[in-house]
Amino acid sequence: MSDLVTIGLPSKGRLKDKAISFFDENGLKILRNKKERNYFGAIENKPNIKIIFLHAKEIIQRLGDGTLDIGVSGLDLLNESDKNLRDKIGIKRKLDFGNASLVIAVPDDWIDVQTIADLEEVSFDIRAKKNRRLRVATKYPNLTNDFLISKGVTQYKIIPSLGATETYPFIGSSEIITDIISTGKTLADNNLRVLKDGLILGSTACLFTAKKKAAKLQPFLNSFR
Repeated sequence: MSDLVTIGLPSKGRLKDKAISFFDENGLKILRNKKERNYFGAIENKPNIKIIFLHAKEIIQRLGDGTLDIGVSGLDLLNESDKNLRDKIGIKRKLDFGNASLVIAVPDDWIDVQTIADLEEVSFDIRAKKNRRLRVATKYPNLTNDFLISKGVTQYKIIPSLGATETYPFIGSSEIITDIISTGKTLADNNLRVLKDGLILGSTACLFTAKKKAAKLQPFLNSFR
């Protein structure tokens, strides 16, 4: 179908529930298959629209390559993507859910480290005493690099995080972390705290579009209040 519109929604958690509610509030009732692991849905009375439930990160990728027309995902995931991908995706609107912050956090017992400037001193100290760079564990290497370099911190090494980033300083895999938080409770529970000037990005869920499909999508996008 030439007028088929393919929409990617988060496949799990509060982001999924809130995205479905957002569509419902705009008169777009999402119909889901009763099977627990079915990743496809539809919108009531709109046969030309296909819903696919995907990981939030994959939604950004699929918008960039054009296999999705519209998607709900996080601003943090868009900004972490390569520029050539970002340039292909439009932000239709920011939504009032999925609010979170990407931050730099250090162990509680680093009493003398309160700001980025203090962090720079520590990085030189580690270089001098241990002959290696300050290790920063993160799932957001691009945003972390851009932020640290903009603040004049250069003596560090990115450690890609594959799981619970909060554990990395305590198992010897890194000295500090950058991570996405909503309340900060998980950091506090793991004896970490955010630097006073350690906010990298304030994020929220957004309604994104594939730019090259903009003209085709406009009639449908008019559905949103």
